[in-house]
Amino acid sequence: MGWPGRVAVVGAGYMGQGIAEVLALAGFDCALADQSAELAQAALGHLLAEADAHEASGLIPSGGSSVVGSRVRAAASIEDAVVGADLVVEAVFELREVKEAVLRRISDAASPLAAIATNTSSISISSLSACVTHPERFLGAHWFNPPQFVPGVEVISCGATSGRVLEQVEDLLRRVGKQPARAGDQPGFVANRLQYALFQEAAAVVEEGIATPEAVDEIVRSTFGFRLPFFGPFAIADMAGLDIYRGTYAILEDAYEGRFVAPRLLLDLIAGGALGAKNGRGFVIGNADQAAAMAASRNRAYVAMSRLVDDFRSASPGDGTPDETDDRDHESVDKH
Repeated sequence: MGWPGRVAVVGAGYMGQGIAEVLALAGFDCALADQSAELAQAALGHLLAEADAHEASGLIPSGGSSVVGSRVRAAASIEDAVVGADLVVEAVFELREVKEAVLRRISDAASPLAAIATNTSSISISSLSACVTHPERFLGAHWFNPPQFVPGVEVISCGATSGRVLEQVEDLLRRVGKQPARAGDQPGFVANRLQYALFQEAAAVVEEGIATPEAVDEIVRSTFGFRLPFFGPFAIADMAGLDIYRGTYAILEDAYEGRFVAPRLLLDLIAGGALGAKNGRGFVIGNADQAAAMAASRNRAYVAMSRLVDDFRSASPGDGTPDETDDRDHESVDKH
């Protein structure tokens, strides 16, 4: 399998268990640690039950739960888990003091050559690196809930992180079926900064009596959210037309007293003559052929997504809301 020969996951809550399942299914031996051997063992039992359920539902290959059972072990302690590991993934509770204490223990016990990745969703990687000796082997790798099935992982350097470690971790993520993307070391990184901005405005819509939470969810799911599996905000803006965005910003700026301001990035592009797909120049569109190809792929993708969503909703007698929510994103050693 190559690097890493052995992996340790410290923090055996929902996220840690899911990360261990992914790594084990990809063929890596993984030690799972928590506050005590008893908690780690209980977490392993839960992980194996989850893997059984995933296999029974066809979410992982036949025999996958047996692979997880053979590859993941419950460690007696954090130190026991990390000794001899080539990669340590810290997935403890999202509190700075908890992460700092655990990272110090990991750093003290692990090989100085072991890469250490924190699964923080919002804390500065550079600030956490003060708890790690040899910070060149330290980085952020922010997985998303549920980690078994969400493909994206944000990868964040602490500034001192070596290029070799970044590339090793990104290569590993690709080998286990994930899609790594680098983000800058700012609070919330990229995903949560955008996600929480959306939630802030969604809450304002409800507080102002414009729509109910149920209506907001339905509108987001069936309109711009419908596009997001295929295109990010810049590609969507290009396809809509950058001049359309400028006009809409003018209306929002007037109506909402400074809550919306047209981004300088948008205005500068328009000033340079770029209008998106309509003239083949935009944020991500570089020519008319690319614009035409994107429109054609968009149409095929949206028809396929419509069918998938219809099938999903027909098979789900409830409202289609996921079982897990982001408040379980970082269960860990102090939350059992």
